Amino acid sequence: MKLSALVVARDEAARLPPCLASLAPADELVVVLDRSTDASAEIARAHGARILEGAWALEGERRNAGIAACTGDWILEVDADERVPPELWPVLRRVIASSPHGFHRVRIDNYVGKRLIRHGWGGSFGTTLKPILFRRGAKHWRAQRVHPGLDWTGSEGERIEGIGIRHEVDRDISDMLRRLDRYSSAKAADLLAEGRIGSLPDNIRRCLSRILKCYVGRGGYKEGGWGLLIALCAGLFPLLAHLKARLEPDRHR
Repeated sequence: MKLSALVVARDEAARLPPCLASLAPADELVVVLDRSTDASAEIARAHGARILEGAWALEGERRNAGIAACTGDWILEVDADERVPPELWPVLRRVIASSPHGFHRVRIDNYVGKRLIRHGWGGSFGTTLKPILFRRGAKHWRAQRVHPGLDWTGSEGERIEGIGIRHEVDRDISDMLRRLDRYSSAKAADLLAEGRIGSLPDNIRRCLSRILKCYVGRGGYKEGGWGLLIALCAGLFPLLAHLKARLEPDRHR
């Protein structure tokens, strides 16, 4: 079985070298560069990647373009801030050699700076499992700007949880808050484009529900103040997106 590794990035020259180095065991490396102006293309070429350059308004569209460019029987789709540990590759190979399924979720180990935070992720602000190993043709991203939905062909197989992919999600608290601002602005644009801004009371309820779910249901309390911070960001994400779409629509269309 041929395994393609796919990375979609924009101006990620600082993060690409360790990411691409960790993907060396793949049979094919495809890098999609969306309006990149830094040295990302040169870095990708130095790692033997096939490069697809272009400009896509929606995250779903550029990810689908990358999937279409892969020629492997299976695809491993990772982000520039993720690293695949060497000990995970034999596991991936064993799975694709025998799996009858369309896709598998893989464990994600999320780091803020040098701190591993295992508990409390959720609410579209982070996850500890992602469906990133899939057969070619099984995965299709929807046309949205942030956290686009997915359509699948085929069933879900066993979860790969013994070894996790290292995800350097945020550098520090300020970086986390900047990510919340970016994500909520992109989501506001999606809400306006889809004509479904929703109501303030509903989004307040969603905010409180997500905070409770992440902090209590997903064990964020085990991480102390970090868990509380992640829960607050997860809850504020839909509320901020709603308020940006309602109060500043011209800035987010």
